[in-house]
Amino acid sequence: MTRFGRIRLRVLAGIALALAVTPLAPVHETRAAESPALAMHGAPALPAGFTHMPYVNPEAPKGGRLVWGALGTFDSVNPLIVRGLAVQQIRGFVVESLMARSNDEAFTLYGLLAKTVETDDARSYVSFHLDPRARFADGKPVTAEDVLFSWALLRDKGRPNHRQYYSKVVKAEAPDPLTVRFDFGGGNDRELPLILGLMPVLPKHAVDPATFEETTMTGPVGSGPYRVAAVKPGASVTLTRNPDYWGRDLPVNRGLWNFDEIRIDFYRESNGQFEAFKRSLYDFRAEHEPLRWHEGYDFPAARNGEVIRDTIKTGMPQPSEFLVFNTRRPVFSDVRVRQALTLLFDFEWINRNYFFGLYARAAGFFAGSELSAYARPADERERELLKPFAARIRPDILDGTYRLPVTDGSGRDRTTLRSALKLLSEAGYDLDGAVLRQRSSRTPLTFEILVTTRDQERIALSYQRDLKRAGIEASVRAIDPVQFDQRRLGYEFDMLQNRWDQSLSPGNEQSFYWGSQAADIPGTRNYMGAKEPAIDAMIAALLEARERPPFVSAVRALDRVLMSGFYAIPVFNVQEQWIARWNRIEQPTANALTGYLPETWWQKPEMK
Repeated sequence: MTRFGRIRLRVLAGIALALAVTPLAPVHETRAAESPALAMHGAPALPAGFTHMPYVNPEAPKGGRLVWGALGTFDSVNPLIVRGLAVQQIRGFVVESLMARSNDEAFTLYGLLAKTVETDDARSYVSFHLDPRARFADGKPVTAEDVLFSWALLRDKGRPNHRQYYSKVVKAEAPDPLTVRFDFGGGNDRELPLILGLMPVLPKHAVDPATFEETTMTGPVGSGPYRVAAVKPGASVTLTRNPDYWGRDLPVNRGLWNFDEIRIDFYRESNGQFEAFKRSLYDFRAEHEPLRWHEGYDFPAARNGEVIRDTIKTGMPQPSEFLVFNTRRPVFSDVRVRQALTLLFDFEWINRNYFFGLYARAAGFFAGSELSAYARPADERERELLKPFAARIRPDILDGTYRLPVTDGSGRDRTTLRSALKLLSEAGYDLDGAVLRQRSSRTPLTFEILVTTRDQERIALSYQRDLKRAGIEASVRAIDPVQFDQRRLGYEFDMLQNRWDQSLSPGNEQSFYWGSQAADIPGTRNYMGAKEPAIDAMIAALLEARERPPFVSAVRALDRVLMSGFYAIPVFNVQEQWIARWNRIEQPTANALTGYLPETWWQKPEMK
């Protein structure tokens, strides 16, 4: 037998073992009644008999087509594996999870494939009771066996976050064909029942574990409202609404999934993507460039009302852009160097000259929300959590007095330059004429900034100018989005710009973003390579919190540790969502807490 054959047999045997239904030993637990919903903290906002989500139009007409313009390309339609660049809309539109997330609450799930959920007070286990009506697109019923198969497959072969989360399950069983139970073995991770509630469910009969990790252009068989109808590699994917979709009348789905067809067209370059929108080749765009939002929509269709521009203020932490230090590289291993390079970034000049003053900036990773620790003194709970790591936390970050540097906006601020050079001297660097060199080796301080968009390039070139005043030579390399994603996922960069989007209920994904274990796993979002015990401890604390106040304190404590590490330079915070759409697309009058949701939109009836 070949080595591949032996490996395949071991994998299949492992999955078969995971699927085995074994009796559990008697346990003493405080059982909860079955519920149609589960909240991370407190109780669900919607009553058991709710008819629809508050941010939808339950009477939205069905029909028509939505054309989605995406930047980049793809070489796979499987978004559940590391390999390849996948079409992310497959998740949710085609492949469903056990429960559906409310977009109006911090973290609450309502029944989808699972009609009800059950857990105990300690959340040491969770049981999902499947809706007997649930069907895959090929008509086969969704069973507990499919759920256990999906769990084992994603635990062993899925994306790093799936492997990390699902490996915390110590025992899984199917007491009956429509019930699945996961036991956690006292791991003190109260989010795990919800994480498993969001697990994508795949049909055992239609998935080959041996080839699951390979990229594919064949659409998966899912239980969701759409099926993959056509794939043009690298160019477009077409989804068609399943007329026999089993869950179309569920309260969580009423008013959603209104288009008969959704086509996702891919554009390799942002200017060409925008020109296509102006020509009405796709229906909407989320704008991320202030210059374009400020000046670029002066074309006939925008002036006469055919193109509508929506500005949406969400209730979420403001998405934040950062220039990320890859601390795996020796040049960024000293926190004093990272702090000095933060001082040299002239936000005031960039915001005025490039962004029309539309952006703000905060040092933390939860800007504009109650979870942010920036400019806020630590409470007693935070101080207690951080006490074992006191040497790792800056006093001014702990007491809330730390502020990001504010320049005079001239592009030549001498005060911040002097402060940066002082820190660099403490780190072992001296100016040698116009070149900053390491004192011991005489090696110049140099690094590369990787960019992929025009906006990123402008920011990097401006920063390059500021660095040169300190004797630092930074090169700027512009590459296409495909290469950029590949190098980012493989941590093959010195510095790059990245955006983190946080929720009001950060949880297990924080380990994926900043945890020590994630630093050495390709494909995670710990791009900076942080390996800090204090970070891991704060993530553990927020996962163990049962009530909102101690949870908020734990998240703020995490924010303080991240700020103290100077792992990334805050570039700006996005305070609003900017959405442009052709008027043939209509949307509900109320936005969700999270902002815009294309799945709630519909096509104006007379334009079908």
